Amino acid sequence: MTDPSTLQTIHSRVAEQREAIIQFLRDLCAIPSYDSQIKAVGERAAEEMKKLGFDETWFDSMGNIVGRIGDGPRKLLYDSHLDTVGIGDPAAWEWDPFQGKIEDGVFFARGACDEKNSTPGMIYGLALARDLGLLDGWTAYYFGNMEEWCDGIAPNALVEVEGIRPDFVVVGEPTRMQVYRGHKGRVEMQVVAKGKSAHAASNFLGDNAIYKLLPIIDAISKLEPELGDDPFLGHGRITVSDMHVKTPSINAVPDEALIYIDRRITFGEEPQAELARIQRLIGDRKDIQASILEYEDPSYTGFVFKVDKIYPAWALPEDNTFVQAGVQAGNLLWGAPIPTGKWDFSTNGTYWMGKAGIPSIGFGPGDEIHAHTVIDQVKLDDVVKATEWYALLPGLI
Repeated sequence: MTDPSTLQTIHSRVAEQREAIIQFLRDLCAIPSYDSQIKAVGERAAEEMKKLGFDETWFDSMGNIVGRIGDGPRKLLYDSHLDTVGIGDPAAWEWDPFQGKIEDGVFFARGACDEKNSTPGMIYGLALARDLGLLDGWTAYYFGNMEEWCDGIAPNALVEVEGIRPDFVVVGEPTRMQVYRGHKGRVEMQVVAKGKSAHAASNFLGDNAIYKLLPIIDAISKLEPELGDDPFLGHGRITVSDMHVKTPSINAVPDEALIYIDRRITFGEEPQAELARIQRLIGDRKDIQASILEYEDPSYTGFVFKVDKIYPAWALPEDNTFVQAGVQAGNLLWGAPIPTGKWDFSTNGTYWMGKAGIPSIGFGPGDEIHAHTVIDQVKLDDVVKATEWYALLPGLI
């Protein structure tokens, strides 16, 4: 049973730290960190962890920032990605996307929703949990990582290369202050058509690679009704998400065309079976090939960790004890159990729970509908309030 004085101390300490928490978020968002360039924003996070007395902070081989409190036998990790997507067309923003603005208690800036918003609460929450004895017996980590270009790769490398394997993980992607317990997975594929180049004036001498893909694109657009379904995770999705053409010039018949496919998979769907589905659309043609993508781009430190772009679906049951610890934290702090739910998009949970089987839940301020938009935003009251939840949770697991 949680001591009422502990709850009161959490409320009062977080209230005292409100302005510091908000300023920390504004500082994080003011540092551009798109294209996985997170060194500078990681240094800012490390500065705050050192100020709050974390036992250790360091950058891992990939370039993610890690902070540690304690050295107990149980391991808890709070995961938030510090990279963002780019800003797109600057003219589409009505305010500076990095300085942002505050209006009616809402902070607007790139990364305010996805996902710098959970970092202040996680770092301040872990420090407060330590001060209240809620981390006794734990080794607790804050893991500020790069996620946007290949979700799950940073935790995968943390476990396999750095040797840190937590027992429980909280993913800080936006959850509308609910406890999320899963999401669909994903497999990324490509289809490449080979043709023959010729001058456009004599196009009959060529073999247009673009035209070869048109019936396949049309067939993919009609696939969704036959895809899998799940009562919790929902229906599978498929999207042709990008296209590239190789041609000697814009006055020539292209000799290669490539499409990328984003296939959101639900329970009961397997990546190789989804590749076979696309291959059936192609038939026995030798000039068109489908494959699952691989990721092997170096991080900003030059670190390479090669993975297939396969991201499993995952979910914990509603009655799972870790899920219920998250629900109970809301009940104790705010007088009502907080709902559970799921993300529509994908997170690092695809590795933590999907591949590694490590019990994982999500909790964070913000709503994913604002992610990657020019109205990227978060309620500041929720940023502060989330700190209370992050502080209390270790004492309930």
